[in-house]
Amino acid sequence: MAASNLQTKISSGISALDDILHGGLISDRMYLIEGMPGTGKTTLALQFLLEGARQGDRGLYVTLSETKEELEGVAQSHGWSLNNVDIHELVGNDGGDSARLQYTMFEPAEIELGTTVDAVLERVNQLQPKRVIFDSLSEMRLLSQGSLRYRRQILALKQFFVGRGCTVLLLDDYSGTDDQHLQSIAHGVIRLEHLLSDYGGERRRLRIIKHRGTGFIGGAHDVRLVRGGLKVYPREVPPDTHATVETSLIDSGNREFDELLGGGLNAGTSALLLGPAGVGKSSMALQFAISAAKRNERSVLFQFEESRQSLFARAEGLGFDLQKHFDEGLIQIINLSPGEITPSEFACLVRDTIQLDNHGRHVGIVAIDSINGYLNSMPHEKFLIIQMHEMLQFLGERGILTLVVVAQHGMLGQTMATPVDASYLADSVVLFRYFEARGEIRQAISVLKKRTGRHERTIREFKLSSRGIEIGPPLNKFSGILTGVPVFTGEHEALIEKENR
Repeated sequence: MAASNLQTKISSGISALDDILHGGLISDRMYLIEGMPGTGKTTLALQFLLEGARQGDRGLYVTLSETKEELEGVAQSHGWSLNNVDIHELVGNDGGDSARLQYTMFEPAEIELGTTVDAVLERVNQLQPKRVIFDSLSEMRLLSQGSLRYRRQILALKQFFVGRGCTVLLLDDYSGTDDQHLQSIAHGVIRLEHLLSDYGGERRRLRIIKHRGTGFIGGAHDVRLVRGGLKVYPREVPPDTHATVETSLIDSGNREFDELLGGGLNAGTSALLLGPAGVGKSSMALQFAISAAKRNERSVLFQFEESRQSLFARAEGLGFDLQKHFDEGLIQIINLSPGEITPSEFACLVRDTIQLDNHGRHVGIVAIDSINGYLNSMPHEKFLIIQMHEMLQFLGERGILTLVVVAQHGMLGQTMATPVDASYLADSVVLFRYFEARGEIRQAISVLKKRTGRHERTIREFKLSSRGIEIGPPLNKFSGILTGVPVFTGEHEALIEKENR
């Protein structure tokens, strides 16, 4: 084979899988696709052949276990046509084979295996395909009746295809133990897995066990089997070396809050909005989005808990014209179904939504509301905080301000607790608190941390009203607000007056 063909890459038919493989499969090589029944091996193989057909490559599907009608049924369920794919069917469906294979002097397996392989090779010689699928090796393993003969047959297949410019996928059922002999023969090994979660639908994953002669993204990548084929969600993406991080300040549109923040939050950083439920964290994130929309910048709100209807109603109560900015495409709202989404799927969703829209507008702000919903929607997954850290880095490299809402457990007093310590992930931390004054529950806000510049260290009162978010002067007549047991030593006039009803 010519040296120039050694690293020629061809598409697998799944763009995300090509990204994981750093460009796709190497042509004129043999790959093993292994997985339990129902993990999507046949679907992946069909996508591989259909991609070849789109590029003008002839494809051959050799089926040892399924009929042509069954394969066409699989394709039809995805909305595909196999008219441009040659199917070589080795399943006896007329009863003739069983009548002829009444052997007396030879082992039936010897004759059946030889006949099967010869028929396949003859078909390959006739069609000269560029892409070939063998489905499945389980049948060939049974016909071999021995590991040594089985290995020799696979080696013979590999030698037959060498130099023919043909890329071969061997589909095999995964029994839970690695077939070292088969994996050593194959140029690459892709494993499909499915796992039962504690709650919600089953989880599918893809792993690259081996890809000889080229790099790939290792680890487990989430997969979803939907109409239209396998959707693969890489667990990471290569760093964007051409990305430029903006260092400008992004203001919230609220003068008093921007004073607390030392002028605003820096683009390319992340901020944690921390406090008890209902204190105003989500409203503050919405304030940033509204202000960005007025500057003709896009924002994306990922809602793990609050419904879209509730969000619009709350925005209307604050005097925010969310509907206008939503209709203009400047504020995008994505509600996520708990128990269904996976970490890599969420990360890919974030990466997709920050692309430039049809008007060339970039995303300036991403809000995740809330990290509690993020953790609760994927309780069976481990290392979610590490994955969150990778996501924040990815957004930061692209100059996007990320707002992460965190609801603390409890409402008042010293029993307040944070479900997970994510404060080290964020560049800034804004703390929200309830406090009591003269028999009324009031709200306080302060900035605890800001890595990228100075900020005001006072604690201020704020309230939510039909005029939006109102922030008062520093509460310098109070002590002990952050401990949950404040002592008021000033005059009542120092507090924000109640809105007239």
